[in-house]
Amino acid sequence: MEHDHSSAGKIIELYQQGAEAWDSVRAGNCIEQVWLQRFLTRLPDAGKILDLGCGGGDPIAEYCLSKGYSVTGVDTSPPLLAKCQTRFPAGEWHLKDMRTLALGKTFEGLLAWDSFFHLTRSDQRKMFAIFHQHSHRGSALMFTSGPDNGEAIGEFLGQPLYHASLSNEEYRQWLAQYDFVVQAQVNEDPACGGRTVWLAQRQ
Repeated sequence: MEHDHSSAGKIIELYQQGAEAWDSVRAGNCIEQVWLQRFLTRLPDAGKILDLGCGGGDPIAEYCLSKGYSVTGVDTSPPLLAKCQTRFPAGEWHLKDMRTLALGKTFEGLLAWDSFFHLTRSDQRKMFAIFHQHSHRGSALMFTSGPDNGEAIGEFLGQPLYHASLSNEEYRQWLAQYDFVVQAQVNEDPACGGRTVWLAQRQ
């Protein structure tokens, strides 16, 4: 049974209010570099990347741009997107909710890093169709989830910060249903700040 989702509904507001604080924590701290390299090796040179929940663009979009890829970022926080536009004018930045995204084009790589797990489980299930819609054969998909089925409430700026996850088995089922084959998966990777990471490729 799903919890009270009041904290889930406040995620967007929280990342708008806390843009400066969040950005200062993330900027310049690229603990996920090993995973990003794994992801990028599956893309053609100068491939197009869709960054879902791009935040202020540092370090994820910055890393991808620095390696010669083009980045389209999507986020619901205007102050964070403003940082992207200032820092990375070469990128394309959209104020949009990933849950209703319909850009009408596909990408060689899709990232939902430290963003996908803020969605409720029912919204996460619906995202696989959106991943499919914005990808094509050979596209890579990488996202972070929780380690097992459930909900967890963290804290950010003294406010409850909602996270949810499906079971590993269910993620594999959804990926398979939308033609994605898991290439690498680590639960609570100690080399990546304890993140649970999924890397898949569309067949």
